[in-house]
Amino acid sequence: MAKDKGGRGRMLFLLALPFAVFLFSISVGRYPVSIDSLAGALWAQVSGAGMDTGQLALIRVRLPRTLLAMLVGASLSLSGVVYQGIFKNPVVSPDLLGASNGASFGAALAILVGSTSGQIQLSAFLGGVAAVALVAFMNRIVSRRSRSVVNLVLCGMLVSSLFNAFLSFIKFVADTETKLPSITFWLMGSLSSVTLADLPVFWLFLPAALLLLLVRFKVNILSMGDEEARMLGVNVRGYRWLVIVCATVLTSLSVSVSGNIGWVGLVVPHLARMLVGSNYGRLLPASLLIGSAFMLLVDTAARMLMTVEIPLSILTATIGAPFFFLLLVRTKRGFL
Repeated sequence: MAKDKGGRGRMLFLLALPFAVFLFSISVGRYPVSIDSLAGALWAQVSGAGMDTGQLALIRVRLPRTLLAMLVGASLSLSGVVYQGIFKNPVVSPDLLGASNGASFGAALAILVGSTSGQIQLSAFLGGVAAVALVAFMNRIVSRRSRSVVNLVLCGMLVSSLFNAFLSFIKFVADTETKLPSITFWLMGSLSSVTLADLPVFWLFLPAALLLLLVRFKVNILSMGDEEARMLGVNVRGYRWLVIVCATVLTSLSVSVSGNIGWVGLVVPHLARMLVGSNYGRLLPASLLIGSAFMLLVDTAARMLMTVEIPLSILTATIGAPFFFLLLVRTKRGFL
């Protein structure tokens, strides 16, 4: 009973965490904003009243960026934790099946041909979906002889390598004065250019995230192994592909908005597991909440630590690599 109360207390803390980080992040920066100013700007936006320059900047720049940082963090964390469950591997990340490399190639191709910001996002999203669709096609051919989750992982590695080669070719032929710097900067990850026009991607995030949360108890069973899941009456193939499709949508969506950001989908699930345990009933919501707060803190640091913005992937790798090393040390000692 005491243990259950402790678990509920942690979940309540995690529920409050993103909200607290949101208030902190939106109020700090080169131009600090009070909570009263935020409330006034939101009321002016809803009521249609006039806004001053500061309120316009808050609503059109800082608020969308803050919300999308939380969206990206939640998406990558959810994708990472469900992949770790269905593939029964704690070092799996959202780019396992090539979604990140496919999205990166799609964005780079759009930048090369001079597309608009919206077209770049669409191309990145479609590239990520196309990469996983190719994995599914290859896996279907391979699985005619033997059905194994290993085949799926190997097909993912092949497709990731293929799209990485395509990306390298795009960078090779890109103009070194204009296109190549744009591609390189985009690939390092940033939310500096997001606006109110980018917020509708929320409607793609919502159904995919909701589906994953609804089937989180099935992920518990899938993490036990295929044979055990079938004995319990679970449609292993159906639920696995449902999870993969939802995770692909979330990963491709994140990369299309923010660029390629590593480590979030690998590190955050482990942090959530240390706090709430390995039960996916709690682990998925916890990963979503921690991921949104973590990415928002990283983005806040990216815009405040230096006079120029630091690419997000640099910060996530700087934080993620040492954390993962500590995780390996704890694993060696038998604490995890």
